[in-house]
Parts: sequence; C-alpha cells; structure tokens
Amino acid sequence: MIIVILAGGSGTRFWPLSRTRHPKQLMSVLGGKSMLQRTVERVLPLKPERVMVITNRHQAEETADQLAYLTEIPLEVIAEPVGRNTAPAVGLAARLAAATPETVMVVLPADHIIPDQESFCEVIRRGAAAAVEGKLVTLGITPTRPETGYGYIEVSGGSAGEGPYPVCRFVEKPNRDRAEQFLASGTFYWNSGMFLWRADVILDELRRHLPALYAGLMSLNVRDGQIGDEDLEEFYAGLAGESIDFGVMEKSERVAMIPASFVWSDVGSWSALPEVLEGDEHGNVVINTANEILTDTRGCLVYGGGKMVSLLGVSNLIIVETTDAFLVCSRERAQEVKGIVDELKRRGLTEYL
Repeated sequence: MIIVILAGGSGTRFWPLSRTRHPKQLMSVLGGKSMLQRTVERVLPLKPERVMVITNRHQAEETADQLAYLTEIPLEVIAEPVGRNTAPAVGLAARLAAATPETVMVVLPADHIIPDQESFCEVIRRGAAAAVEGKLVTLGITPTRPETGYGYIEVSGGSAGEGPYPVCRFVEKPNRDRAEQFLASGTFYWNSGMFLWRADVILDELRRHLPALYAGLMSLNVRDGQIGDEDLEEFYAGLAGESIDFGVMEKSERVAMIPASFVWSDVGSWSALPEVLEGDEHGNVVINTANEILTDTRGCLVYGGGKMVSLLGVSNLIIVETTDAFLVCSRERAQEVKGIVDELKRRGLTEYL
C-alpha cells in the first residue's frame, strides 16, 4: 500500500491564520501536532510501503521539517513547481508508483480531522479490497446534518452495510433545501475527497479522460520511482489545471463508494471547528488565549492569538486574532472568508497572503 498525501493547499477560508507559506495543514489547529503530522501518523497502523507527501515549493521546507521525526517509514516530500489542482498530483504519484502497478494507492488530503484512527484504518482496508479488484474507490461520509459546505455522492443499490456501492453521481455543494432532501433520502453521502485505486487503474483512467496529462506523465524519465527536478519543471510548465474529481471520478464507470461513519471534518472553514472541538455550555469554542471572559455570549468561536479575550453580549461570531490581521465575521458566512483573500490579491496586499 502506498499513501499519497496532498498537502499543497492554501486554506484560504482559514485566513488570517492560514497563509500561503503556512497553510492550515501545517498548523496546530487542535493543539500539539499539526494536521499534516496527524494525517501521516493516522496511516502508520496500515504499514505502508511508501508515503508520498505532495506539496509546493513555498511549503516544502517546513513540510519536510515537520515530518523529519517519522524515521520508521519510507517517506518523501515532493514539491510541485506550480499548483495545477489535484489531477496532476495524483497522476504524478501514480507514475512514480508504476513500478508496482497493482499496488493500491490511498490518496488523502493533509488537512482533515479524524479522531478515531482505528475506525479510519478499518474503512481504508475495506476500500483497499475493492481497489484491488480494479475499482476507483471514494470514501463517503455518512451525513449527520443538511450540510451546505460539502459536496455529495449519490449511490445506488441500497445504503445499508459496508459497500462498496456503485456511484450514480457527484453533486456540488447544495443549497439548504437540497441538502435536507439529500439527508432524508438515505442515498447521499458527503464527498470526503479520500480515494483508493491501483496505480495502473488510475493511469488507465487518466489515459481515457485526460489524455494530454497522461501523455505528459508517460514521457517523464522515472528511475527507481524518482524523477529529477528539471523533468518536473518541464512537465508542469505545459499543464492545465484539473481536479481528479471532475477530470476522472465524475466520468469514469469504475467508481464505487465505501461508506464511513467515523467522525470527520475537512475543516474547510472556521465554522467547522465547533464540530470537532468541545465548547462550553453555551457553545463557545476558545482557542489559543491567555485567558477569556465570555459574558452573555453564545455560539462564538475565538482564536485569540495568545491574548486575553473578553466578549460581552454577542452570538454566533468568529473572531480570529493574529500578529498582523484581525477577522470578525458571522459563523453563517464563514465560507465567504475566501472572498477576503481574493480582495487582498486584487489590492496587491500580498504581505497578508
């Protein structure tokens, strides 16, 4: 089993804490180890033969530093010259793994929170069994609420048991009414962005659905599962960006879903943290404060930047303090924080990115 961890994102909805050079996967959101470190440690019971962490040049040095203590597994950090979404990263990993084509690849984002390691590994093992048979396996999270911040997967053939189930379709983030319909149907799952497949199978699907990317991958000079920096530069220079979801998963006839009922969050925005962090009796979650006084305050999330924090008579706010920036927004609009990052880019305020 080869583990591929996608760790090149910028986490724009986690601004102002998440920045280009220090994104959320390198942060200690829960205290202690970073999300990336927790992701790698989560797969150790699977005894992988190889772990590839694919990041970008801005984050490669810190990524390697954070993982240097993990000496018991063959782990390598691969730095993409430029970001081209997930399909090239997945294809590159598959090409590097092509020497053992029937080996199962497990593709994981670096910034998910999954507290139950044992249940996670159990689901991965079930998914690997389906992947060995030639399936493109995606993990679907059993929904617990009509969430509008996640994409969904619709399956056929029932939804009870362990699967795998044929996938009918992938659905982008729905509005509230559609999300409630999905939850009531019992055949929709949250799209976790976690995948399993054999290296030869995903390369064949790239050949069918993204032929230009496939041709570039097969032209790479790979020796002993490695590729030189110059070859990587040339390969990425001519690539168009494409996600593995849209480029392959939504088009392939080999896709199957394994349901997962463990606690999971992709921590896509600040509003996701109360799902995985215990709050006080009024639903307030407080992180990284010297101390706090919360009076007549409910449903607030505070990241205090090590300072004393006091709130009086407010509800459902997100408040984030860093050394050079300050964010206040309603929890209901947490997904729109990405728009602030877009505006900073438009104004040329790169020192805050």
